[in-house]
Amino acid sequence: MKITRLSLWHIPLTSHQTYHMAGGKTCDTVESAVLRIETDEGVAGWGEVCPIPHYLPAYARGVGPVLTELAPVLLGADPVGPEALMDRADAFLQGHVYAKSALDIALWDITGKVAGLPLYSLLGGRQSSDMPLYHSITCVEPDEMARIAAGTHNQGIRQFQVKLGASGDWQTDVERLTKVREAVGPGPLVYGDWNCGATSLDATRVGRAVAHLDVMLEQPCATIADCARVRAATGLPIKLDENAHDTASLLEGHERGCMDAVAIKLSKFGGLSASRVARDLCLHLGAKMCIEDTWGSDITTAALLHLAASTPPARLLNTCDLSGYVGPRLASDGPVRKNGRIAPPDAPGLGINPDAKQLGQPDLVLE
Repeated sequence: MKITRLSLWHIPLTSHQTYHMAGGKTCDTVESAVLRIETDEGVAGWGEVCPIPHYLPAYARGVGPVLTELAPVLLGADPVGPEALMDRADAFLQGHVYAKSALDIALWDITGKVAGLPLYSLLGGRQSSDMPLYHSITCVEPDEMARIAAGTHNQGIRQFQVKLGASGDWQTDVERLTKVREAVGPGPLVYGDWNCGATSLDATRVGRAVAHLDVMLEQPCATIADCARVRAATGLPIKLDENAHDTASLLEGHERGCMDAVAIKLSKFGGLSASRVARDLCLHLGAKMCIEDTWGSDITTAALLHLAASTPPARLLNTCDLSGYVGPRLASDGPVRKNGRIAPPDAPGLGINPDAKQLGQPDLVLE
């Protein structure tokens, strides 16, 4: 089997509710890069990456140039067994892991289809029939955040990510965490996420003020060292996100004692292949994991759910139905949440069928 064509689309995904984060970062309509790899045997694979602006060193329009640069390596190559081809791609062009994430997902989709198996069977075997979801609450007024939390709690969600830092004062962040904690009651997991937007001083003040509430803090500061400082000063568990993106950063977070939990996002690491390595390292290190991606629709959602389903449930903190936050849906058979949980597709490969007619004409074709 050989790769004969790569087609790339840029699809605007609009959030059902404008998403506010620290430092003035917002998500309303974000462009997603959708990739289809075709082969000489008629088997095609789909990949997707949707970078959030100002969040990580990635942008949707960077995918096309990376694919164009890699075309000599990809066209004519055997797509089955993604790691081998991804190793060749990395040797030919270093970095640009976000763009390679879409490529790697599409290669896994082909591999699963050729094997006649859903991807969770190839990523370690299915360990969960379904997985717990968290709901991310946009950083708005505390009372509105509490209302959102209560509504999703009624839908079965038991884990809540509370965005912090958008108002620029630590006292309001204390109020946000306090009111969400009160809205969902004792038991559910509540954690406040600054997306690197706090100083260690402000994060420590917030953490000490809410330490009696049973909460976790996520990525308060821009460095692992400062996150570790907050962990030591507050005694609260820490979840790393932006700082955790490769083997070295995972080891540093563990060594500094500030990686009680960690976000394994496909596009941070470079797709399913690299994320599986990160997942397995975290199993060794002892961190609980949120397996997800930065943003996206049905393709990336299906991919991350396969990795989550093949992860020991005791070590899976939660996962995410990204496609449930945005429109349009790109595949009518994409997974959906039910009673606060979600399951991966069972068909071979990713197990979904994106609507090519809805995508229209591709922006880039390489053959």
